[in-house]
Amino acid sequence: MTGKEGGHLDHAAAQAAPHVDAVNPDALEVAPGTAHERLEGWIPELASEDELRGALEKAFDYRGDVTITRKDGSTIEGYLFDRRTGGSLRESVVRIYPKNSDEKISVSYAEIGALVFSGRDTAAGKSWEAWMKKYAEKKAAGEKDLSLHPEALE
Repeated sequence: MTGKEGGHLDHAAAQAAPHVDAVNPDALEVAPGTAHERLEGWIPELASEDELRGALEKAFDYRGDVTITRKDGSTIEGYLFDRRTGGSLRESVVRIYPKNSDEKISVSYAEIGALVFSGRDTAAGKSWEAWMKKYAEKKAAGEKDLSLHPEALE
C-alpha cells in the first residue's frame, strides 16, 4: 500500500501550504494557568457520603495540611498524601503524614466526623509571578548568583 492509506505523508505539499490550524508555540507560553480553588480555612459540610468523598478528593489535591476529626473526637493534623476509595466508606481510607510525626496514619472514611483545610496552601497565589519578579530584580541589579530559594513554609 502506498500514499496516505499506507501512512505516508506528502511532505512537499504540507510545506507548500501551511496548515491553518497549526498551533503557535509562542502563544502557548503565555497561555493562562489553571485557576485553583481557594480552600485554605475551608470547613466542608460532610452530611452525605458524596460530600465526604468530594471533600476528601479536594483534600488530596490540597498542598497544605488538613485536620481530620474522627467520630471518637481525636484529631490528626497533617498532609493527606494518599486515598484509596472502595465500594463503601468503611472500605475507603486516606493516609496522612501527621504534622508532628514521621509515621503514616490510615483513617477510614467511615471514621471521619469533620475535616478542616487548616494549613497554608503552598500552591496558592501568584508564586510563579513573584519568583520571576525577584529573578528580574536580581538580574537587573547585576547579581551573578541568580538562584532563588523557596520561602519557608512555617
